[in-house]
Amino acid sequence: MAKTIKDPGVGRSSYKHAKRFINSDGSFNIKHINRSGSLSESYEYLINISWTKFFLWVLLGYTLINTLFAIVYTMLGISDIVEPTGNIFKDFLNAFFFSAQTITTVGYGAMAPKGLLFGVISSFEALIGLLCFSFITGLLYGRFSRPRANIRFSKSIILREHKGIDSIMFRLMSRSANIMIRPRIEVTLTLSQEDKSGKYVNSFYNLKLERSAITYLPTTWTIVHPIDDSSPLKEFKKEEFTKLNGEILLLVSYYDESFAQEVHQVHSYILKSLKYNQKFIPAFYYDDDGYTILDHHKLDKTSSGTIADSEVNS
Repeated sequence: MAKTIKDPGVGRSSYKHAKRFINSDGSFNIKHINRSGSLSESYEYLINISWTKFFLWVLLGYTLINTLFAIVYTMLGISDIVEPTGNIFKDFLNAFFFSAQTITTVGYGAMAPKGLLFGVISSFEALIGLLCFSFITGLLYGRFSRPRANIRFSKSIILREHKGIDSIMFRLMSRSANIMIRPRIEVTLTLSQEDKSGKYVNSFYNLKLERSAITYLPTTWTIVHPIDDSSPLKEFKKEEFTKLNGEILLLVSYYDESFAQEVHQVHSYILKSLKYNQKFIPAFYYDDDGYTILDHHKLDKTSSGTIADSEVNS
């Protein structure tokens, strides 16, 4: 009989309509309210957002700063920079371009500040430009150098017979060409069930795996949990699995040669998404020259039918 374990950190209290703990992107499904923020969080935000959002923020900041200084230059008199055109919009554009040349310290020579006031303002803007570009450079370095796991999990989680026992399976691989060194996985099942008082409580179980660690992973790794007498799912019929409010929490760790340190990644599957009597299609094969060909598009591919036990880790 399966034994419950202590709360791994997600909380024992539950709710009838509680959502999954971990989203498909690996983030925890938590909404924060009444939380005090800090300026240092902007660095963490800019490090973690997508490249598209990052460059949009850089472009927005660059435009706003230049627009602000262009307004100042225009209000003080564009004549101290360049000959006025008599058109306020064109004068503003000239001030904007002068600001862009100043903040980037390009200085083409066509426009230059005249007088002490404009010299002080442009010097101050140049200082702001140096600080901003230094900050952006640090962010770029941080985004490239920050250690992060690069694991891709199959979208599908299947239930089928393996070695004569019903087993739950999913598989994973590295997104890059780097080989994962000594990968290991911890799998926890959480079941949200109603107790005698009518409240919903989470119960946690360690799922026994066919293999929880390997030496290296150049291709794919199929994780297998046999539903034997030690499995918490043994007390249910397999047709009932998708009706359970259950979630399988994953923590994968491995040594990454690129960062020369161990990295971690979390993921989860919900029991409601189980596919019955499916098999994973082998994701790698050998070409005529004997090389192993790994097809990343086949990680999620499944089909109905049986498959030899020797092909499970394909």
